[in-house]
Amino acid sequence: MMDFVFALHSHLPWVLHHGRWPHGSDWLTEAAVDTYLPLVEALEGLEHADVAAPITLGVTPILANQLAHPSFRVELAAFLAQRLEACDDDIATFTGDGDDALARLAGFWKGRIARLERTFARLDGDIIGALRRFEDVGRLEIIGSAATHGFLPLLARDESIRFQLLLGRSEHKRLFGRAPRGCWLPECAYRAAGPWRPHHAAPDSGDRVGIEEHLRTAEFRWFFTDSHLAHAGQSLSLYGDPDFPAGRVGSDPIGVEPQGERQPYRAYLVAPRAGAAPVHALVRDPASTRVVWSRSEGYPGDGGYLEFHKIRWPGGLRYWRVTGRGVDLGGKERYDVNVGRARAWRDGRHFATALAGVAGAAAAEGGRVIAAPFDTELFGHWWYEGVDFLADTYRAIAHQGRVRPTTASHHLGGLVSSPAVNLADGSWGANGDYSMWLGPKTAWTWEALWPLEQAFWRVAPGALDDPATHTILAQAARELLLAQSSDWQFIISTGAAADYAEKRFSQHCNALAEMIEGLEPGRRGDLSTALRRAAELREVDDPFPDPIPALAEALGR
Repeated sequence: MMDFVFALHSHLPWVLHHGRWPHGSDWLTEAAVDTYLPLVEALEGLEHADVAAPITLGVTPILANQLAHPSFRVELAAFLAQRLEACDDDIATFTGDGDDALARLAGFWKGRIARLERTFARLDGDIIGALRRFEDVGRLEIIGSAATHGFLPLLARDESIRFQLLLGRSEHKRLFGRAPRGCWLPECAYRAAGPWRPHHAAPDSGDRVGIEEHLRTAEFRWFFTDSHLAHAGQSLSLYGDPDFPAGRVGSDPIGVEPQGERQPYRAYLVAPRAGAAPVHALVRDPASTRVVWSRSEGYPGDGGYLEFHKIRWPGGLRYWRVTGRGVDLGGKERYDVNVGRARAWRDGRHFATALAGVAGAAAAEGGRVIAAPFDTELFGHWWYEGVDFLADTYRAIAHQGRVRPTTASHHLGGLVSSPAVNLADGSWGANGDYSMWLGPKTAWTWEALWPLEQAFWRVAPGALDDPATHTILAQAARELLLAQSSDWQFIISTGAAADYAEKRFSQHCNALAEMIEGLEPGRRGDLSTALRRAAELREVDDPFPDPIPALAEALGR
């Protein structure tokens, strides 16, 4: 029986203390209401039913810091109150219009939001604690990531990469109580060893080690990679929607497509070398993953599911269904909760059957594991019924007994040997390369960031030796990490809220420049002013209580 690893990657950039709507804390609280709390409820339901659902769950350190932050509870309470008020307003409006069907749907949303409010209270406002408990009883494997989801292959200094990973590891251990074995490489972005000069403005860094070496240093032992980086299939471009071959729509099983040089159904040793700790890569399976995330031809595009893009303002609630492929927002029909729920049940059963078909074909070629990683926020947020689909898939797998759900580390722990691979450079973004993050629209961000990176690591050793400057150094480190978040370039490239991303990136770069100036040896006479400014900045940007130990480790101290 072949192993099946269902992996979820949870990430949002730092948005606390940067306003609410549309891209401030509402971004975080909406994800909590749409995805994180429903996922906890679904896991509880599967646990009570004694259904095995060993999800491999990634939670980035920057997201975990926000979910554990006291401000998050305040913001979530405000968000829930706003949504409940919107439900009451809509119920009154629809009832007054004589539209009983929409009034009932508004009542459904009110009941759901009130239930999630009770769930949050029952958890004592501690989503991180709830996830930690699931890992304690063996129902989850929670994996780590780089501290702020920095795009590691494009960072100019190896110290920056080490710092992102070392701080990410220590923060994971602080919040979840154990060190992670697996690492979600931000954007699944990988760079092999060799010369580094991604852009004419990049500093000349000569030959550099591959990303796997930095993972070894931070004691991570495995990560996910996309199939085209392992030469095991075409790039799927997570942030696009590629042409989808016939195979899923209706009830036909997913077919195993011809692969390239390697199959994606094996774990590979990445650039192994004698005497070094092994680092494995699990390869995303193209056949089984795209039917889940492709809106145009996969499950989420079914006409019976809730339409994400059509919203009733000012309340922010949704009352329409997808209706059909190519139907514009004006043509969307009313949503039926029961139909949506039935489609999730149907598609969960179909997916379980399809996985069995993939497993049978892949096993004949020596395959051992189906790895299916997704963004967590797809389930519940972008695809409202997705959490139900996920739970229904595990129920169907348990009933069919034709694949074995497991965590990534459990699968790797059972391997006697693994083939080796030299991965190609690239990511799971558009075109399968770095262009989503370094292109015509975003080159200026790197031209601004790379000199600041160099300046930070120039002053950091001296500041580390002077305890009087540690408050400034710690805030400089936070601003560096926040400026390195891959989210800013992604948002700019997509064109959605580009002005917001540009503003946030520039704010962090400017704050970093201020802190570096305060650390310059020749300017330390005005230490009190720099300390005061560091305290002001921390009122807004205060993830990571103490980044100094990881910073020292990144410098080899």
